[in-house]
Amino acid sequence: MALRMFRSRRRPPGSEPTRKASPMTSQASPARQAFDDAELRDRLTPQQYQVTQQAGTERAFTGEYWNCHDDGTYHCIVCDAPLFSSDTKFESGTGWPSFWEALDEAAVEIHTDRSFGMVREEAVCANCGAHLGHRFGDGPRPTGERYCMNSASLRLERDTDADDGAGHG
Repeated sequence: MALRMFRSRRRPPGSEPTRKASPMTSQASPARQAFDDAELRDRLTPQQYQVTQQAGTERAFTGEYWNCHDDGTYHCIVCDAPLFSSDTKFESGTGWPSFWEALDEAAVEIHTDRSFGMVREEAVCANCGAHLGHRFGDGPRPTGERYCMNSASLRLERDTDADDGAGHG
């Protein structure tokens, strides 16, 4: 049974209590924004689709934002909801963009993820249900949390008044 979990991209039963067949079903939440699968496949890159719609993970140190220090707001690549501020981004050494706090606690939902024989906290966009990454309890103060996100699930809207060359550290 464990071998099957590694071969399949589907999650084991019980790992997503609010979603059934697909991460983007309209059954997930009556208020959740839904998108047509064909439109998403056309609009997103293959990697963005695989990460956000199939709960994939990009390889470490390959994403656009893992080493980005620009000021701005990170939005969901699927629905454009604001999710994280560059003010809470930090160097985690993991190869993925990491934040110690979401922009608004209601912007990111946390679900239990029991895939691949582990128990983790999956982070999804509260507006559309797109998979963003995972949350871990090994982050810096003040929260002690690390939102380990896939660059493929994010779009950085850079601050327009940050043209003075003083980028985020």
